[in-house]
Order: sequence, then structure tokens, then C-alpha cells
Amino acid sequence: MTRDLDTALLRTFVAAAETASMTAAANAVHRTQGAVSQQIRRLEELLDCKLFVRDRRGLMLTDAGERLLEKARQLLAINDEIWVAMTSRDLTGRIRLGVPYDLVITHLPPVLKAFANSYPQVEVLLFCATSPQLADALRDGRIDLALIEQPVGPASGECLSVEPLVWVTARGGEIYRKRPLPISLVCESCAFRPSIFARLREHGLEWRALFENGNIGATLATVKFDLAITAMLATTVPPDLDILPPGSGLPELPSFAINLHLRPLGANAIAQALIGQLRGVFRRQPRDDAEQSGYRSIGFGK
Repeated sequence: MTRDLDTALLRTFVAAAETASMTAAANAVHRTQGAVSQQIRRLEELLDCKLFVRDRRGLMLTDAGERLLEKARQLLAINDEIWVAMTSRDLTGRIRLGVPYDLVITHLPPVLKAFANSYPQVEVLLFCATSPQLADALRDGRIDLALIEQPVGPASGECLSVEPLVWVTARGGEIYRKRPLPISLVCESCAFRPSIFARLREHGLEWRALFENGNIGATLATVKFDLAITAMLATTVPPDLDILPPGSGLPELPSFAINLHLRPLGANAIAQALIGQLRGVFRRQPRDDAEQSGYRSIGFGK
């Protein structure tokens, strides 16, 4: 007998799998934590299998959950493509998208290319800034939607991804051993700055801000030439830089969520179409796999 899967249940399942948290999943699908737990139980009953187990790190997929995850992503992507294609044809106009500096090069190109191919009459205006600045621009109505990097936890936006924040250094660099520790960040409003300095204080490490002028290219140059280290999301680290592994003498940094936020008036047809492209790209981004995520940790001498 043919049975139909409820895409709402699958969307909640994927959110829980990608965030490893019922709380974060509830935020992503705009439901209560209780409703999310109920939807997961309902899906497990329909498929007659256990999809998650809990450990100290949060939710972990079972073997059945792992098998379902990729299929669920594919089905949701097709569902979203059909919805956009049938409801947003012949779109014209423009949309203002806010993106943090570090995501522009790494995550945005496939989104903009796919969107331009699908909606050639829509103009995308990019607004690049730090996450706090993007949040202000969204509230002021200067942009229509934004990707905002925030500490993992309850937030008003939709969680697209959870990424580890890592220490980044030059290839073969030694500056991370220096004290006070020279740190290069894009600017004072960097979303990572409070967490970085809090962890250093907790571990009694002295530091000095070497560079903060709002230019990510110059920031990366100070790291490349071993003048300072910086901190970045693991999937945004350039290939000519390295990630400091545990044992480097620096504290472990927290993970950050990449959340999608909309202006208070909500999303029109153009925004919905762009949101669909953004969701698709982040769902295809590898998770929880150091090699796939681009980890290139340096080794320490014997």
C-alpha cells in the first residue's frame, strides 16, 4: 500500500539532525520544543524505528536516522523547488541581502548563481557587514533578509547551520606561541569577538588586538604572514591557512549558528525564492566531518 510522508515531519527531523538539539530545531522550524519532540515521535512511529539517541553532546542519529537524513534532504529540496517554481514564476524586482564578510566568498557564490539562473529579472543587492551590524540594518529596514552568525541557542531566526569556531594561523606559523597573543579580527563589532576574549580570560591568557579596521582581506593578510592569529568558522578557512588543533595551548572555542533572519514585514515571493536557494546550499554543506568540512590542522613537532 502506498504511504505518503509528511514533509513537515521531515523538515523537523532534518532540523533536529543538523543542530543536534531539540531547542535549536524548535527555533529553526518556528515551533515549541514540545511540538518538535512530538513530531519526532510521530515520525518514528510512522517508520517504526528509532531515529535519535541522546548523549552528552546532544542528539545523535541512529543508523536508521543516518539513512533517512540524506533522503529527507533530497525530498525537501524537491518540495521547495516545486513550490517556488509553481508560485513564484516570472518574478521581477530586487531584494537586499545581508551577509557577513566571511560567508560572502565561501557560501554565497552557488546561491547567487542558482538564483540568477532561475530568476534573471530579479536584482540581488548585497550588503556586507558584521552580524551585529546586519541585525541593526534589518531592524532599520535597510535590508530584507540576512545571514547572521550567533552563539548557538534560542534565536528569532531560522538556523541553517551550526559551525565550529576555530583558531586560524599561517602555514607553519609560530605566532600563536607569543604572549600577549596577537589577534587579528575584522572589526570591533565582530560577532565572534566577545566569545573569543571570554575564553582567553577564562584560561588566564593575555592578548592584544593587532588589527581591527573592517577589511577582511587585510585581516587574513596579517594571519598569512604570521603576524597574528584569528578565529573563523571552520568551513570558511581559506586553503592557504591552517587550523590550530587541540594541544596548541589555546582554549577551545564555541560553535556558532548561521541563522536566517527576515525583516519584520516578513517574506514576499522574491524573498521566499531566495530563502529556498539558501536552505538548499546549507543542507548540502557537509556536517560533523573534519575532513569534509575542510579541517587542515597543523601538526606539532616531535
